[in-house]
Amino acid sequence: METGSDRGSGSPLTQWVGLEKPDPGPNLAPKELLAAAVSKTMLWVDKYRPTALADLDYHPEVTKRLTNLATANDLPHLLVYGPSGAGKKTRIMALLRELYGDGALKVRLEHKSFANPGRTTKVEITTVASNYHIEMNPSDVGNNDRLVVQEVLKEIAQYHLADTNSKRNFKVVLLMEVDRLSKNAQHALRRTMEKYTATCRLILCCNNPSKVIDPLRSRCLGIRIGAPTNEQICTILQGVCAKEGLNYCAPLGEELAQKSERNLRRALLMLETCRVQSYPFTANQQIQLPAWEDYICALAKVVLQEQSPAGLLKAREMLYELIANCIPSEVILRVLCRELMSRLDDDLKHELIHWAAYYEHRMQRGSKDIFHFEAFIAKFMTLYKKFLLDLYM
Repeated sequence: METGSDRGSGSPLTQWVGLEKPDPGPNLAPKELLAAAVSKTMLWVDKYRPTALADLDYHPEVTKRLTNLATANDLPHLLVYGPSGAGKKTRIMALLRELYGDGALKVRLEHKSFANPGRTTKVEITTVASNYHIEMNPSDVGNNDRLVVQEVLKEIAQYHLADTNSKRNFKVVLLMEVDRLSKNAQHALRRTMEKYTATCRLILCCNNPSKVIDPLRSRCLGIRIGAPTNEQICTILQGVCAKEGLNYCAPLGEELAQKSERNLRRALLMLETCRVQSYPFTANQQIQLPAWEDYICALAKVVLQEQSPAGLLKAREMLYELIANCIPSEVILRVLCRELMSRLDDDLKHELIHWAAYYEHRMQRGSKDIFHFEAFIAKFMTLYKKFLLDLYM
C-alpha cells in the first residue's frame, strides 16, 4: 500500500495536481510529466477533441470540402454555421492546422484594449491567438463591438505573416457568435474585410445565419455543420468509453444521445457526469440535467400554477437569476416554451409558439431582454387564465 511519504516523494507538480507518480516515475521527462498532469485534469470533451480533418467522425462531405479548401491556392472568407455542439469550432481548428501545421494549435491568451472615441474609458477584450490566427468574440463587449471589429482587423492587416516557411501569406481572424453582433458592427465588418483582403482572411462562426446581414453573407463561402444524429453520438460515446477503459452501456448511451438534443458537447459532458456519479454504468442510471435547466422547469411550473401579479413578480425574480448566471436569453425562451408545451392543451400550443416568436423578435431588436421576457410571460398568463375560465365555466 502506498504511504504518505511515497506519494510526497514525487515532483512538486504531481503534489500540486494531486496525482500519483506515473510510471516510470523518476525517469519521466518534465514535458511528459506536464502532459500527464494536464491529461488527467482535462474534460473528456476537450481531451478527445479531434485536431485533424482526417480524424473527424461524421459529415465526411464537409470534411472533403474543407480539405479541398486547405489544399487550394487561396482561401475565401468563410461563414461556418450550425447548431450548438455540432462541431463548428473543431472543424475550424482542424482546417487551420491543415493550412498552417501544428503551430496553429499553439495558442496563447492576449488581452487587448482600444481607446473609445469620446470617452475616457478603454474597451478591453480577451483573445486567443497563435502565430497564424486570432480568435475573439466581439459580442462580449456589447455596444462597442463595432470598434473592436475595426481595430483588430486594422491591427492584423498592418503586418504580413511573420513565418516565411508558411505557404500562406495571410493570417486568419476567427470571429465567434457573429449572429450576436449589432447591425452597425456587421456593416463595419463588411467594409473592413473588403479593405484588408490581401493580408487577412475571415472565418465567421455562428448558430443562426439569418441574423447575419445579406452583404456579409454574400462575401463569404457558407459551410453548414449539421448536428450529429443520435446514432453518431452513441458511436462517439462508445469510442470515448473505450479510450478511458470503461464498459459502455448501450441503453444509457441512447438515453444520453436523446437528452442531449443532438448536442455532442453536452452528451460528452453528461457521460462524464454519469461516470463521476456512478460506475459501472447501468441501463436505468439517473441522468442529471444541468441546474439551470431544472430551474427553468421550476419557472414553467410557477407560470402555470398562479396567473396573478404575485406570480408574475416571482417569475421575474427567477428570470433575473437565470440572466445573472449568463444563461443566453434564446436558450431560456426555448427551454421555457418546451416545458410549457409539454403541459398544455393542443389549442394553446399554437398561441404559445406565435407569441414566443413575436417576443423573441422584439428581444433581438431591443437591448433589455428582461422587459420582453416579462411581457411574454404576462401575455401567456392572460391566455392561460382565459383558457381555464372558458374550460370550467
